[in-house]
Amino acid sequence: MKKSLITRFNALRLKPGEVAVCHLGQHSFILKLGGTVIYLDPYLTPERSRLIAPLLTPAAVTNAAIVTASHDHGDHLDRPAWPGIAAASPSAVFIVPEAVRQSVVKETGIAKTRVLGLNDGGSIELKGLKISAVAAAHEFLDCDPETGLYPYLGLIIEGNGVTVYHAGDCCLYEGLQTKLKAWTIDLALLPINGRDAKRLKRNCIGNMTYQEAADLAGALTPGLTIPAHYDMFAMNSIDPQRFLDYMKVKYPHLNCAKPRLGTVLRRQLHPRG
Repeated sequence: MKKSLITRFNALRLKPGEVAVCHLGQHSFILKLGGTVIYLDPYLTPERSRLIAPLLTPAAVTNAAIVTASHDHGDHLDRPAWPGIAAASPSAVFIVPEAVRQSVVKETGIAKTRVLGLNDGGSIELKGLKISAVAAAHEFLDCDPETGLYPYLGLIIEGNGVTVYHAGDCCLYEGLQTKLKAWTIDLALLPINGRDAKRLKRNCIGNMTYQEAADLAGALTPGLTIPAHYDMFAMNSIDPQRFLDYMKVKYPHLNCAKPRLGTVLRRQLHPRG
Protein backbone atom coordinates (compact mmCIF):
# COMPACT_ATOMS: atom_id res chain seq x y z
CA MET A 1 0.00 0.00 0.00
CA LYS A 2 2.78 2.42 0.88
CA LYS A 3 4.47 1.89 -2.47
CA SER A 4 1.27 1.96 -4.51
CA LEU A 5 0.07 5.20 -2.90
CA ILE A 6 3.31 7.06 -3.66
CA THR A 7 3.55 5.48 -7.09
CA ARG A 8 -0.01 6.41 -7.92
CA PHE A 9 0.47 10.03 -6.94
CA ASN A 10 3.66 10.23 -8.98
CA ALA A 11 1.91 8.78 -12.03
CA LEU A 12 -1.05 11.16 -11.94
CA ARG A 13 -1.15 13.66 -14.78
CA LEU A 14 -3.70 16.25 -13.77
CA LYS A 15 -5.54 18.48 -16.19
CA PRO A 16 -5.89 22.19 -15.41
CA GLY A 17 -8.57 22.58 -12.75
CA GLU A 18 -8.03 19.07 -11.40
CA VAL A 19 -6.91 18.09 -7.94
CA ALA A 20 -5.91 14.79 -6.34
CA VAL A 21 -6.24 14.33 -2.59
CA CYS A 22 -5.67 11.48 -0.15
CA HIS A 23 -6.71 11.51 3.51
CA LEU A 24 -4.15 9.98 5.88
CA GLY A 25 -6.28 10.40 9.00
CA GLN A 26 -6.66 13.27 11.49
CA HIS A 27 -5.95 16.49 9.52
CA SER A 28 -3.27 14.88 7.33
CA PHE A 29 -3.64 14.93 3.57
CA ILE A 30 -1.57 14.40 0.47
CA LEU A 31 -2.51 16.91 -2.20
CA LYS A 32 -1.45 17.17 -5.82
CA LEU A 33 -1.93 20.29 -7.91
CA GLY A 34 -0.41 20.10 -11.38
CA GLY A 35 2.87 18.29 -10.87
CA THR A 36 3.38 19.45 -7.28
CA VAL A 37 2.78 17.12 -4.33
CA ILE A 38 2.04 18.71 -0.95
CA TYR A 39 1.81 16.94 2.41
CA LEU A 40 -0.56 18.82 4.70
CA ASP A 41 0.04 18.28 8.44
CA PRO A 42 1.43 14.76 7.91
CA TYR A 43 1.16 12.82 11.18
CA LEU A 44 3.31 9.73 10.68
CA THR A 45 4.77 8.86 14.10
CA PRO A 46 3.42 5.62 15.63
CA GLU A 47 1.93 6.30 19.05
CA ARG A 48 -0.14 4.14 21.39
CA SER A 49 -2.89 6.75 21.57
CA ARG A 50 -3.58 6.55 17.85
CA LEU A 51 -6.70 4.75 16.64
CA ILE A 52 -5.27 4.65 13.10
CA ALA A 53 -1.75 3.46 12.45
CA PRO A 54 0.36 5.63 10.12
CA LEU A 55 -0.34 4.81 6.49
CA LEU A 56 3.20 5.84 5.52
CA THR A 57 6.60 5.94 7.13
CA PRO A 58 8.65 9.14 6.83
CA ALA A 59 11.16 7.26 4.67
CA ALA A 60 8.38 6.39 2.21
CA VAL A 61 7.64 10.06 1.54
CA THR A 62 9.95 10.40 -1.44
CA ASN A 63 7.71 12.66 -3.52
CA ALA A 64 7.07 15.68 -1.30
CA ALA A 65 7.66 19.09 -2.85
CA ILE A 66 6.10 20.95 0.08
CA VAL A 67 5.30 19.87 3.64
CA THR A 68 3.13 22.06 5.85
CA ALA A 69 2.21 22.28 9.50
CA SER A 70 -0.72 24.45 10.51
CA HIS A 71 0.41 24.68 14.14
CA ASP A 72 2.78 23.22 16.68
CA HIS A 73 0.85 20.24 18.04
CA GLY A 74 2.34 16.79 17.56
CA ASP A 75 -0.49 15.48 15.39
CA HIS A 76 0.03 18.41 13.00
CA LEU A 77 3.70 19.35 13.26
CA ASP A 78 5.16 15.87 13.68
CA ARG A 79 8.70 16.80 14.67
CA PRO A 80 9.96 13.20 15.03
CA ALA A 81 8.85 12.44 11.47
CA TRP A 82 10.12 15.55 9.74
CA PRO A 83 13.85 14.69 9.57
CA GLY A 84 12.96 11.40 7.86
CA ILE A 85 10.69 13.19 5.39
CA ALA A 86 13.40 15.77 4.73
CA ALA A 87 15.91 13.02 3.98
CA ALA A 88 13.51 11.06 1.76
CA SER A 89 12.47 14.20 -0.16
CA PRO A 90 15.69 16.25 -0.23
CA SER A 91 14.18 19.06 -2.31
CA ALA A 92 11.08 19.48 -0.13
CA VAL A 93 10.34 22.82 1.50
CA PHE A 94 8.68 22.94 4.92
CA ILE A 95 6.15 25.66 5.74
CA VAL A 96 5.25 26.45 9.35
CA PRO A 97 3.87 29.36 11.35
CA GLU A 98 6.59 31.98 11.64
CA ALA A 99 6.04 31.81 15.40
CA VAL A 100 7.73 28.39 15.53
CA ARG A 101 10.07 28.47 12.53
CA GLN A 102 13.29 28.90 14.50
CA SER A 103 12.44 26.17 16.99
CA VAL A 104 11.57 23.77 14.18
CA VAL A 105 14.95 24.36 12.54
CA LYS A 106 16.75 23.88 15.84
CA GLU A 107 14.87 20.76 16.95
CA THR A 108 14.58 18.91 13.62
CA GLY A 109 17.99 19.73 12.16
CA ILE A 110 16.40 20.60 8.82
CA ALA A 111 18.38 23.33 7.05
CA LYS A 112 16.96 26.78 7.74
CA THR A 113 16.85 27.48 4.00
CA ARG A 114 14.25 24.71 3.70
CA VAL A 115 11.97 25.92 6.51
CA LEU A 116 9.79 28.91 5.66
CA GLY A 117 7.51 30.80 8.02
CA LEU A 118 4.11 32.35 7.39
CA ASN A 119 1.82 34.58 9.40
CA ASP A 120 -1.73 35.81 8.97
CA GLY A 121 -2.04 37.66 5.66
CA GLY A 122 1.32 36.51 4.33
CA SER A 123 1.96 34.38 1.27
CA ILE A 124 4.73 32.42 -0.41
CA GLU A 125 5.07 31.50 -4.07
CA LEU A 126 7.09 28.40 -4.88
CA LYS A 127 7.02 25.29 -7.01
CA GLY A 128 4.14 26.54 -9.12
CA LEU A 129 1.91 27.31 -6.13
CA LYS A 130 0.89 30.29 -4.05
CA ILE A 131 0.36 29.53 -0.37
CA SER A 132 -1.31 32.12 1.84
CA ALA A 133 -1.96 32.06 5.58
CA VAL A 134 -5.14 32.90 7.45
CA ALA A 135 -5.16 33.09 11.24
CA ALA A 136 -7.00 30.22 12.93
CA ALA A 137 -8.76 30.26 16.29
CA HIS A 138 -7.92 27.03 18.10
CA GLU A 139 -10.52 27.72 20.81
CA PHE A 140 -9.07 31.25 21.00
CA LEU A 141 -7.69 33.57 18.31
CA ASP A 142 -4.28 33.74 19.94
CA CYS A 143 -1.69 36.29 18.86
CA ASP A 144 1.58 37.33 20.47
CA PRO A 145 1.06 41.03 21.27
CA GLU A 146 4.78 41.77 20.98
CA THR A 147 5.47 40.08 17.65
CA GLY A 148 2.02 40.02 16.05
CA LEU A 149 2.54 36.33 15.25
CA TYR A 150 -0.32 33.82 15.27
CA PRO A 151 0.50 30.27 16.44
CA TYR A 152 -2.43 28.66 14.57
CA LEU A 153 -2.96 29.05 10.85
CA GLY A 154 -5.11 27.87 8.01
CA LEU A 155 -3.61 27.74 4.53
CA ILE A 156 -4.94 28.73 1.12
CA ILE A 157 -3.13 26.81 -1.60
CA GLU A 158 -3.51 27.98 -5.20
CA GLY A 159 -2.22 26.04 -8.17
CA ASN A 160 -3.24 24.31 -11.39
CA GLY A 161 -6.32 26.55 -11.53
CA VAL A 162 -7.58 25.23 -8.16
CA THR A 163 -7.85 26.92 -4.76
CA VAL A 164 -7.71 24.69 -1.65
CA TYR A 165 -8.42 25.73 1.94
CA HIS A 166 -6.83 23.59 4.64
CA ALA A 167 -8.35 25.06 7.78
CA GLY A 168 -5.94 23.56 10.27
CA ASP A 169 -7.42 23.36 13.75
CA CYS A 170 -9.94 26.18 13.87
CA CYS A 171 -13.12 27.48 15.42
CA LEU A 172 -15.25 30.13 13.79
CA TYR A 173 -14.43 33.70 14.71
CA GLU A 174 -15.64 37.12 13.65
CA GLY A 175 -14.01 38.06 10.35
CA LEU A 176 -12.97 34.57 9.25
CA GLN A 177 -15.57 34.33 6.50
CA THR A 178 -14.67 37.80 5.27
CA LYS A 179 -11.02 36.82 5.00
CA LEU A 180 -11.80 33.57 3.21
CA LYS A 181 -14.18 35.16 0.73
CA ALA A 182 -11.19 36.94 -0.80
CA TRP A 183 -10.74 33.61 -2.61
CA THR A 184 -13.08 31.35 -4.53
CA ILE A 185 -12.52 28.10 -2.64
CA ASP A 186 -12.72 24.96 -4.78
CA LEU A 187 -11.80 22.41 -2.10
CA ALA A 188 -12.28 22.90 1.65
CA LEU A 189 -10.69 20.57 4.21
CA LEU A 190 -12.44 21.33 7.51
CA PRO A 191 -12.15 19.94 11.06
CA ILE A 192 -15.44 18.72 12.53
CA ASN A 193 -14.60 17.22 15.94
CA GLY A 194 -15.99 20.15 17.95
CA ARG A 195 -15.16 21.06 21.53
CA ASP A 196 -16.56 20.86 25.03
CA ALA A 197 -15.65 21.53 28.66
CA LYS A 198 -14.48 17.98 29.39
CA ARG A 199 -11.99 18.01 26.55
CA LEU A 200 -10.76 21.52 27.26
CA LYS A 201 -10.23 20.61 30.92
CA ARG A 202 -7.90 17.82 29.69
CA ASN A 203 -6.09 20.42 27.53
CA CYS A 204 -7.68 18.95 24.41
CA ILE A 205 -8.18 22.18 22.47
CA GLY A 206 -11.26 22.25 20.26
CA ASN A 207 -12.40 23.00 16.75
CA MET A 208 -15.54 23.69 14.80
CA THR A 209 -18.48 21.42 15.44
CA TYR A 210 -19.74 19.52 12.44
CA GLN A 211 -22.64 21.98 12.19
CA GLU A 212 -20.29 24.97 12.23
CA ALA A 213 -18.08 23.36 9.59
CA ALA A 214 -21.13 22.76 7.43
CA ASP A 215 -22.23 26.36 7.81
CA LEU A 216 -18.76 27.59 6.85
CA ALA A 217 -18.95 25.43 3.75
CA GLY A 218 -22.41 26.84 3.11
CA ALA A 219 -21.00 30.37 3.22
CA LEU A 220 -17.94 29.62 1.06
CA THR A 221 -19.73 27.30 -1.45
CA PRO A 222 -16.63 25.25 -2.38
CA GLY A 223 -16.80 22.77 -5.23
CA LEU A 224 -16.02 20.01 -2.72
CA THR A 225 -15.80 19.83 1.07
CA ILE A 226 -13.99 17.03 2.91
CA PRO A 227 -14.35 16.67 6.71
CA ALA A 228 -11.29 15.93 8.84
CA HIS A 229 -9.98 15.66 12.39
CA TYR A 230 -12.55 13.13 13.61
CA ASP A 231 -10.86 9.73 13.66
CA MET A 232 -7.49 9.63 15.41
CA PHE A 233 -8.06 9.73 19.19
CA ALA A 234 -10.84 8.08 21.17
CA MET A 235 -11.30 11.11 23.42
CA ASN A 236 -11.59 13.51 20.48
CA SER A 237 -13.58 11.82 17.75
CA ILE A 238 -16.98 12.12 16.10
CA ASP A 239 -18.91 10.20 13.46
CA PRO A 240 -18.31 12.07 10.16
CA GLN A 241 -21.64 10.81 8.88
CA ARG A 242 -23.24 13.50 11.02
CA PHE A 243 -21.48 16.12 8.94
CA LEU A 244 -22.40 14.44 5.66
CA ASP A 245 -26.06 14.09 6.68
CA TYR A 246 -26.26 17.69 7.85
CA MET A 247 -24.73 18.93 4.60
CA LYS A 248 -27.15 16.85 2.56
CA VAL A 249 -30.16 18.33 4.35
CA LYS A 250 -29.05 21.94 4.80
CA TYR A 251 -26.84 22.46 1.73
CA PRO A 252 -27.98 19.83 -0.80
CA HIS A 253 -26.51 21.87 -3.66
CA LEU A 254 -22.98 21.47 -2.30
CA ASN A 255 -20.75 18.45 -2.84
CA CYS A 256 -19.02 16.78 0.09
CA ALA A 257 -17.18 13.49 0.43
CA LYS A 258 -15.45 11.30 3.00
CA PRO A 259 -12.71 9.52 1.04
CA ARG A 260 -11.62 6.15 2.37
CA LEU A 261 -8.27 6.48 4.13
CA GLY A 262 -5.32 5.85 1.85
CA THR A 263 -7.29 6.14 -1.37
CA VAL A 264 -6.77 8.83 -3.99
CA LEU A 265 -9.71 11.05 -4.85
CA ARG A 266 -9.34 12.84 -8.16
CA ARG A 267 -11.77 15.63 -9.06
CA GLN A 268 -12.18 18.30 -11.68
CA LEU A 269 -13.09 21.31 -9.56
CA HIS A 270 -12.47 24.34 -11.74
CA PRO A 271 -13.94 25.79 -13.81
CA ARG A 272 -17.16 25.03 -12.00
CA GLY A 273 -19.42 22.80 -14.04
